Amino acid sequence: MSDRGRPLVVVLGASGFVGSALVAKLVARRVRLRLVARRPSPVPCDAPRDVDVRRADLAVPGQVAEAVAGADVVINLLLHGDWRTATNGGAVEKVNCGVVGDIVQALRAERRPGPPPVVLFAGSTSQVGRRVQARIDGTEPDDPETPYDRQKLAAERVLAAATAQGVVRGVTLRLPTVFGAAPAADRGVVAVMARRALAGEPLTMWGDGGVERDLLYVGDAAEAFVAALGRAHALAGRHWLVGTGRGTSVRHLFTAIAEIASAYTGAEPVPVISTPPPDGATLMDPKSVVADPAAFHRRTGWTARVPLDEALRRTVSRLAGQRV
Repeated sequence: MSDRGRPLVVVLGASGFVGSALVAKLVARRVRLRLVARRPSPVPCDAPRDVDVRRADLAVPGQVAEAVAGADVVINLLLHGDWRTATNGGAVEKVNCGVVGDIVQALRAERRPGPPPVVLFAGSTSQVGRRVQARIDGTEPDDPETPYDRQKLAAERVLAAATAQGVVRGVTLRLPTVFGAAPAADRGVVAVMARRALAGEPLTMWGDGGVERDLLYVGDAAEAFVAALGRAHALAGRHWLVGTGRGTSVRHLFTAIAEIASAYTGAEPVPVISTPPPDGATLMDPKSVVADPAAFHRRTGWTARVPLDEALRRTVSRLAGQRV
């Protein structure tokens, strides 16, 4: 650690959905920031002047080592945009899995005196697979169904092995469905359906819409990473579930979006209609998954604070403002 005791925190994927929300919270902390992404990373107006903003393609050999050089903390929020159709091999696997190996290799090569650097990794609650009960607490055996989830699990295991070797202090936060009014708010089903509702288009759900999802507001997700950063020594070496602990059916979610959007359009709420699942549906799509975050709460004190209705209102409001 240098620069009068301020640790260097490197955020990979800083321009993304969770990344941009996290950066807005990290600027208030006594850290030095290096923001790395393929697109320009927005820097909050109240950020310190020494924020280091870099554009890089971390799939290119050597770019990861350069990005994390000298880091005390690396927060890996990278997510390949084509996650639903992820396949083994190629650029998708490199982003979702290979970058973690590159981070470990780079930090191993520059071992310094003192505690190992912290690496926080964004995993997914869907990694557990579909052969478990809908409510999970993090103790279940993993049996991932999709290439995306297998890639995330492989990366998580690389990080855990490096932690056991004393190279890093690795922590994985497995996230549920994250949504909200962040600069990159077009990502995810909530934003897609909100835009449709604001445009007066019907919302289509698969089947009867009874599948439940744990819906986490992006600001709460960002706070979870801040909480993990403060308790990394107590969390290192394993994964932790982050979520609200409450399931919301797709039908309820889409109906709420339609009703909130109608306040902005002045029209009746758009209908929510049933359609068959498309050919591209994954094996996890019909599976209800609700994450019990009790273990993470006990270690960090973190809890999801923004109620679903309020989070939906914030999201729809932002998207409505973009239409003006």
